[in-house]
Amino acid sequence: MSTRPTEISIVVLDDNAGSLELLSAALAREGVVIRTASRPTEALELVRQVHPQLVLTDLVMPEMSGIDVLKRIMEIAPSTDVVLMTAHYTTETAVQAIRNGAADYLEKPIRLPVLRERVGRLIEEARRREEVGSNFSEFEGLIGTSSRMAEMFARIRRIAPHYRSALIQGATGTGKDLVARALHARSGVKGQYVVLNCSAVVETLFESELFGHVRGAFTGADRDKPGLFEAANEGTLFLDEIGDMPLSTQAKLLRALQNQEVLRVGSLQPRKVNVRVIAATHRNLRQAVADRLFREDLYYRLAMVEIGVPSLAEHKEDLPMLVRHFVEHFAQQYGKDVRGVSPRARVVLEGHPWPGNVRELENAIGHACMMAEGDEIDVGDLPAALLHRESPVGIAAEPVSTSVPTSPEGSLQQDASLAEHEKQLVVSALEKARGNQSQAARALGIGRDALRYKMKKYGLLEA
Repeated sequence: MSTRPTEISIVVLDDNAGSLELLSAALAREGVVIRTASRPTEALELVRQVHPQLVLTDLVMPEMSGIDVLKRIMEIAPSTDVVLMTAHYTTETAVQAIRNGAADYLEKPIRLPVLRERVGRLIEEARRREEVGSNFSEFEGLIGTSSRMAEMFARIRRIAPHYRSALIQGATGTGKDLVARALHARSGVKGQYVVLNCSAVVETLFESELFGHVRGAFTGADRDKPGLFEAANEGTLFLDEIGDMPLSTQAKLLRALQNQEVLRVGSLQPRKVNVRVIAATHRNLRQAVADRLFREDLYYRLAMVEIGVPSLAEHKEDLPMLVRHFVEHFAQQYGKDVRGVSPRARVVLEGHPWPGNVRELENAIGHACMMAEGDEIDVGDLPAALLHRESPVGIAAEPVSTSVPTSPEGSLQQDASLAEHEKQLVVSALEKARGNQSQAARALGIGRDALRYKMKKYGLLEA
């Protein structure tokens, strides 16, 4: 027996009656309800009434601009995806729209295959959000259902079709490389995804690596060699740890980005390229600019769009899902029948601050799966570093208590004591923060959603 798809509501706004008719006919499909409006005020009233999953709006209208409509919709129904349409498409205006919350930006006259493909993808993603309560456990290899991760997934989805350059910032081990791959995958470009780790290149070889060289350009250059820009033509070049790039190379990179052309070392003939560039760093580039270690003009060129990758402490509610993912991955890789984590090992994992973020967690679970002899990871299988709390200098490190009573009654008592201890920590953090949930969550090293879950769990939320 087939089930009907979740109903999706769309509002289409255009002051041209012919465009409204064309768009409505092109988007008609089972499970989609389309409402049209020829004036912005009429469309905004529809948004207030039905809170549609999707709005398509023209950019240029007499009564109100599409950008103004977008901003009003973000106030009324922030979860609604808004697609702007215009006959005057530029990358800059597209990025401005994305920054204001647009889900996509289409150029008129809109080709029907492009319309159906781009809007169709938004419809399916909206349907999935409705079916699973706005929680995505996996997005282009990234794992998480927390609000911080969902926000990042939405930003990637909105930016990907339009950006020419992007900057990813986050602490070491947060998964900046996976974010870059997701941007590439969602961009729709046909060329290769090419990576350069800037921290691993000798300073004298940077220019040759990026732009290539001709035969005889320097000692050992016995043949012409294309650089990574040419290898990434019609695709994406990912510059990891760009904060380690020398200033002399930064100037040449800026020219390549501005002109979309490269000059091989030793050549006088520039070569045109069409490359999207993603840069990533764990450094504070604004501070590096202030310290004159990074070019200000290059920073602003790269940071046309920015994506911040949260630390694991900022979305710790995703920890169980990440643990499960890595257990499945390494169990398969090692050919073992490891299926989960014991309760006392779970206590250790949840209590660890994870300064190395998701990469540290991945390494810890990989080690534990390798050491595990049964179908469950236990405390003894975890890396030794996880079993000792970090302590101030001069004070002995305190081992994590891993003793678990052997009787069922003892286990229940332990669970109860752990719950009571957790409740006391939450109450104490809220008292110190004078009820400020964001501040209390930061003090506990968890996300605000996780704090609210625990407050609800222990009856601490006001009715």
